[in-house]
Amino acid sequence: MALFDEVYNYIENNYKANEPIFLSELNISGIKAVSVRQQMKKLTEDGRLKRFDTGIYYIPKKSMFRSGSVLSVDEVIRKKYLVDGVNRCGYLGGILFANQLGLTTQVPGVYEVYTNKATTEYRETKLANLRVILRKPYCEINERNMAILQFLDLIKEVVDISEVEGEELTNRLFDYMKSKNIEFENMKPFLPYYPERIYKNMYEVGLLNGVSA
Repeated sequence: MALFDEVYNYIENNYKANEPIFLSELNISGIKAVSVRQQMKKLTEDGRLKRFDTGIYYIPKKSMFRSGSVLSVDEVIRKKYLVDGVNRCGYLGGILFANQLGLTTQVPGVYEVYTNKATTEYRETKLANLRVILRKPYCEINERNMAILQFLDLIKEVVDISEVEGEELTNRLFDYMKSKNIEFENMKPFLPYYPERIYKNMYEVGLLNGVSA
């Protein structure tokens, strides 16, 4: 079997269509990394693979268009920054998360990501010309605390970014807490990691009940 086909068979057996393939993660037994890179380039030229960005490829899912489907940037960010294998290690924040909750109509031109994979408090990078801000979380993210930390990061800046105010804002935040089973007792252990302004914001949006500053 030609090296060209061997690499593709490995990819086809280990990745689904429209699943991000990170060149840095490919470890094919008996084939050197430099050869894998060369074959990936050939497979892209052949059309069996598509290149999303530097070092990121995917098998295009068949569609009604000749060019095939396009890989979702959300899926790339999820696999690159939000999960580590099967373990949760990150979440989206900032205006993007506020927009998802209906607190602002602003459509951000940047993805703000809190992830254990960040090595500094703040770093900007790009994925296919999309700006991505990577932030180091105040404490390590896991499946159990992810929703709580994501909510606290929102509260830390909600007064500045929310277009919804007063009772409506309070009700939306309480509704979200209920949907994620977030209670004040769950938040208390993490509050000391956050700047003191989080207490002020919680008071202003009517969420401070039950939390002693």
